[in-house]
Formats: sequence, C-alpha cells, structure tokens
Amino acid sequence: MHRTVFWDGESLGDWRAELEGAIAVVNLSGRSVDCRYHRRNREQIMNSRVRSTRVLGKAIRQCENPPGAWLNSSTATIYRHSFDRKMDEWDGEIASTPEAKDAFSVQVAREWEQVFQECDVPRTRKVALRTAMVLGDDRGGVFHVLRRLTKLGLGGQMGKGRQFVSWIHQQDFCRAVEWLILKEDFCGVVNLVAPHPLPNSQMMRLFRNTADMRFGLPATRWMLELGAWLMRTETELIIKSRRVVPRRLLSSGFEFAFSEMSEAIQELELRLQGSNGANGIREMNEVKV
Repeated sequence: MHRTVFWDGESLGDWRAELEGAIAVVNLSGRSVDCRYHRRNREQIMNSRVRSTRVLGKAIRQCENPPGAWLNSSTATIYRHSFDRKMDEWDGEIASTPEAKDAFSVQVAREWEQVFQECDVPRTRKVALRTAMVLGDDRGGVFHVLRRLTKLGLGGQMGKGRQFVSWIHQQDFCRAVEWLILKEDFCGVVNLVAPHPLPNSQMMRLFRNTADMRFGLPATRWMLELGAWLMRTETELIIKSRRVVPRRLLSSGFEFAFSEMSEAIQELELRLQGSNGANGIREMNEVKV
C-alpha cells in the first residue's frame, strides 16, 4: 500500500512514526544544484541536505523498532577533478580544484557525509550513495536536455571535451538501491555510477549518432560561461572531470544492465520514441471519437 506523508526536512513530527519497523529509509533530499551559486541558493543547497540528514538521524534514534538500513544520498562530485586516474571508494582523492570551480560542491559533500556519519543509530546500517548524473526519461532531466541541444545542432564537445563524465542509467540506480537494501553486510560509502565513465567529446558524439546529426557546434569555455549565466546555472556541472568508478558495487556482485553509455542512450531513445508513438495513437483515437 502506498502512503504519502509530508515533512519539512528540518524538524521532527508525526512522520517519524512511519519509520517504525521499516525495512529501509532512502533519503534523496536536497535542493537542485542546477542554479547559480549565489548566497541564498548556497544556503538552500547546504541546509536542505545537512538538516534533512540530521533530523532523520534523530527520528531513527527514537524508534523502538528502527529501520534495518538507512541509505542517504551523497554525490560523486566529492572526488578530485581527474583526467589521469579513476576514483573509487578506497583510494579516490577527495579535494577541490580551482580549474573545476568545485570548491563549494566539495564542501557540501564533505559536510553532508560528516553529518550522516555522526548520526548515532547503532541498530541501523548506514550507506552513503555517492551518485553521478542519472540518465532517465523524466522531462527536464539531463538526458532530455542533451538530446534537445543535439537536435538543435548544439551537440558538439563542451570546453576541451577531455573532462570525464560519470553517469548511471535510472534502472541501474533503482536496482542498485534495492541491492544495497538487501545486502545486510554492506555499509559505508558506495559510488552509484556506471563502470565506464567517458570523455565529454565521446558522450556528445553518442548523442549526435543517436539523433542522426552529423554536426554539433562545439562550445568554448567562454561560451559555456555565457550560456550558464543565461540559463541560471554553473559551468562546474559541465567542466568538472568526474572519472568515478563503482568498485565496491562491483565487488559486492552487482551486475549493471547498462554498463556503456551507448546502451543507455539507445534504450532511453527507444523508450521515448515508443512513448511518443503511444501518445500519437491516443490522440488519433480521440479525434476519431
């Protein structure tokens, strides 16, 4: 049975009772980072993550029969801007890089995970989900944005195109979350990313091939800065090289349905075309009626 209970993400309330006897809690709370990082947005980005995590810790600690597992969102952006080596959970470097303009994002990730680690819930297993961008069929998501840019002829490499992109298909994200809930011996941090990150230039080539576009206008650094300002977002989301791999997930026996981005893009494109076709049939039937 599906239930919806509202909370403010900051204070304890009647919603705490919903946690009693739960198999798991999965906390994905956090204001979108797709915005300009001025003072108000920075506060909302930080507070929405830290406060929701802290209050969940208090709620779980008060449970007589606490959840067996607590999966709390984090971010793969916590790792250093990297071209030269892959970043995994054991020896990945956590650091910011001026070139990537990621100091604030790394700070958020550090404080977010620190609060999660400090939550005293001895009867509940904790897992921090260091997630990369999720490719899905939701409107307004990254797949739709890149697909639309490509069809407009703007699907060229972004910046130098060398920066690595870590990602995960939405189905694998959901499957991994379920896997981690059931893995009773798994705790700590985990990278929720596909096994094969790829350079931005290769990713955009895949989008062009899928859209049957021979040409895509490349975007230089100054063009990205201008575009980010006009779209009210930050270039860090594009220029930072995230070469993150899921070492712990693979070691635990998890198998990806989509380990290559080419497979993920093709599946989402086919699903989108099928959805559009179904919508067209419904529209035709409505006209006939």
